[in-house]
Amino acid sequence: MHDELVDHLTRSTPLNRGEALRVIQDVLAYFDETTEDYVRRRHRELQARGLVNSEIFNRIEADLTYRAVAPPELTLRQLRRIVYG
Repeated sequence: MHDELVDHLTRSTPLNRGEALRVIQDVLAYFDETTEDYVRRRHRELQARGLVNSEIFNRIEADLTYRAVAPPELTLRQLRRIVYG
């Protein structure tokens, strides 16, 4: 399905075809995550590192602008509602 990209990766890296395909599938799965799932996952990860919510939500808000397909801009309140309902 992604033959052109697999070919490019096998030419430009030491990856073989199977490894290149797995990398592509992992990257696509990562970016296939919904905004809500991403916010929840990042909240859990950052909370586990000991950050407090004010730091967490500010970081998530900034991180969302760098997603491959940036979601609509979310307020801190909207981010909190995604996590806590």
